[in-house]
Amino acid sequence: MLRADAVERLKTSAFDILVIGGGATGTGIALDAATRGFRVGLVERYDFGSGTSSRSTKLIHGGVRYLEQAFKKLDRAQYNLVRHALAERAIFMKIAPHLSRRITLLAPTYTRGEELYYWLGLKIYDMLAGKRGIGSTRLHSRAAALAEFPALSAAKLKGAVAYYEGQFDDARMNIALALTAERAGAAIVNYTQVVGFVKEGGSIGGVQVRDTIGDAAFEIHARVVINATGPFTDVIRQLDDPAAQPVLQTSSGVHIVVSGELCPPDTGMFIPKTDDGRVLFLLPWMGKTLIGTTDEPAEPVDHPIAGEADLAYLIKHVSRYLERPLTRGDVLAAWSGLRPLFAGKHAAGRGTAKLVRDHVIFESPSGLVTVTGGKWTTYRQMASDAVDHLVRERGLVEKSPCITATLRLVGGDGYRSDGARELVQKFGFDRDIAEHLNHAYGDRAESVAALTAQGLGKRLSDGYPYIEAEVVWAAREERAESVMDVLARRTRLAFLDRAGATHCIERVVELLAGVLEWDATRRKREHGEARARLSNGL
Repeated sequence: MLRADAVERLKTSAFDILVIGGGATGTGIALDAATRGFRVGLVERYDFGSGTSSRSTKLIHGGVRYLEQAFKKLDRAQYNLVRHALAERAIFMKIAPHLSRRITLLAPTYTRGEELYYWLGLKIYDMLAGKRGIGSTRLHSRAAALAEFPALSAAKLKGAVAYYEGQFDDARMNIALALTAERAGAAIVNYTQVVGFVKEGGSIGGVQVRDTIGDAAFEIHARVVINATGPFTDVIRQLDDPAAQPVLQTSSGVHIVVSGELCPPDTGMFIPKTDDGRVLFLLPWMGKTLIGTTDEPAEPVDHPIAGEADLAYLIKHVSRYLERPLTRGDVLAAWSGLRPLFAGKHAAGRGTAKLVRDHVIFESPSGLVTVTGGKWTTYRQMASDAVDHLVRERGLVEKSPCITATLRLVGGDGYRSDGARELVQKFGFDRDIAEHLNHAYGDRAESVAALTAQGLGKRLSDGYPYIEAEVVWAAREERAESVMDVLARRTRLAFLDRAGATHCIERVVELLAGVLEWDATRRKREHGEARARLSNGL
């Protein structure tokens, strides 16, 4: 569906459910509701996944840290979060096989007591996963740990405990959710900002929006409006009721990307405890090494920037575990993501690392339904719970039950893990390009590849597998509306190498302008905005 057609549907249709927010939670709700037979609309003020949902640690996990807290504090909420998240991990990897994979994580140990503690804890983690587990925890000797992770410092090392987690491409997962919801009948539109509510007798009956692409304002009518805006939950709540008290405490999670030589292709490192009690990860990600994350209270802002102090913190703590310490000059890219942590009436003055990452659903007196909290791994359960709430509490009648636990997302239906080989044979791609296309687009990879017949087979940036055909595909098929939509989310170049992304801005502008019919003024603005974003931070 073209964006203009979706906008027209928003203007002229009456919806059962209108979702505000195009991140993981919002698109997940739209998909769940549409597949149950409801008339669904969704609006996102920027691009799908442009906030928190493209800025995660890229792990599909239950949360080892939460399990530790559950036992230390006899906290059932933490325990249940881990148990549910491990079940969701298995579902996540099944419905998006092209966008997810299993990786090994090593937790280095320096005493026999540490070794026993981590091994027992991770064995319990395996037990909670049960039949949905993705691998069994095992002990590594010192020699085995150094052989599997050569960059690990040998000083005082006793060995390591190895366990398994899932890894995924968060931004492309978000796009897949949006496209799958649209395939199921939802009207999904980005760059459409909610500026007010339509109320009848004090009850919400829709929203007032501004289409920032079409430069138009209009109303959207719906029986129920759902607030799924992550860190901006309280902003939307206070748009409904200026007196609404905040319920969130947002937290900033900073990540950095360095050379891929640090991590083996399928093995990362888990640092269970820093000086101030946090956990850190070193992860192989798209040929580079991803390091994160911090956990500091932060104010919700549109485009959070990774501060130098946070970068220094990550470099300092990770370097203690490496044979060669990192420096600021090793950082190729960095970003900050905001976590929406539900704190309720106790939002002020609590450390964000101590807040449970569970989700909540509640309503305002005017009927605005808010879904907030949670994490990427549990997005599907959050969506299911939200739609169940509408059926139970708001009288919406579903035509069919929830099917999202088995529904393959766009790209996953005909995906084959060995599909890259066929792309090499048919199109003559270099192996890295073929592997990338197969994993990023799944069963749509050949359609993207076919665009190279139009002279679009060149790499966007040397050393990276992204090709010009993807820019055209993003604009035609994936609702990309700006240079940063392509560089940061349809491809991940901006998250891997800011210099490499900056280098290809001009060519991306040229390609997008041809599809989206930009005039000279728009071309100039896009060029300037992309350069500014890449210079100042994502």
